[in-house]
Amino acid sequence: MQSSPFALDGKLAVVTGGGGVLGSAMARALARAGARLVLIGRTRATLDAAVASIREQGGDAHALVADVLSREALATACADVLGRFGTPSVLVHAAGGNRPGATVPPDRSVFHLDPREIDAVFALNFNGTLLPTLAFAEAMAAHGSGSIITISSMAASRPLTRVLGYSAAKAAVENLTRWLAVELARKHGAGLRVNAIAPGFFVTEQNRRLLLAADGTPSERGAAVLAHTPLARFGEAGDLDGAVVWLASDASRFVTGAVIPVDGGFGAFAGV
Repeated sequence: MQSSPFALDGKLAVVTGGGGVLGSAMARALARAGARLVLIGRTRATLDAAVASIREQGGDAHALVADVLSREALATACADVLGRFGTPSVLVHAAGGNRPGATVPPDRSVFHLDPREIDAVFALNFNGTLLPTLAFAEAMAAHGSGSIITISSMAASRPLTRVLGYSAAKAAVENLTRWLAVELARKHGAGLRVNAIAPGFFVTEQNRRLLLAADGTPSERGAAVLAHTPLARFGEAGDLDGAVVWLASDASRFVTGAVIPVDGGFGAFAGV
């Protein structure tokens, strides 16, 4: 019987930000599809917890501590991966996030922003996507095959109030995704693809206080989000499973330069 085009049996997947809520969930989904995993992040404890979760389900996973903003650390991590596990077939960029100083709360003006905070958010999201690509994708390019998956946001295409730095950074990630899709395919073969997933509103540690009140009910901002989400709920980590497995697998072999929304319809709804 022919194997499923969604199967990832034997493929090696590297996930940056692998200890985070969404990164670890996507890693588990890839493992269930048959991939071997290497999770990269800055915090050993969260990486070890994510690896343990995958292994408990019978998966093959390993952790490497590295900062996605350090070319030296990434070069060391890449050499380690190539030497111990081989060339990745899948590279998922789940590292990213926001900083309070790069936001504009209702009681303040954009003119109060600290440009250094904007720089930090841009670096984390844009450079945190570009630098791991430069580190790991060269080996993938030498083979002319592989799937690179970046993480965008609804904030990229529909700039949201408050999150100025994050919106701009994720818009840059989408542009980078399309640029790399063209560059890598034209110069290194049609088997090397680059796509993005654009999650809607998922409750993570970074945005929990924005979306939820202390009692766990939606905050004022969270309620506004739900009112503009046709499926009327926040995303759950497992909601990204189908998109990441599809983009990682041969089932999407003719898809590159695409941004896949996983947002409960938020991006399709005008609010009326």
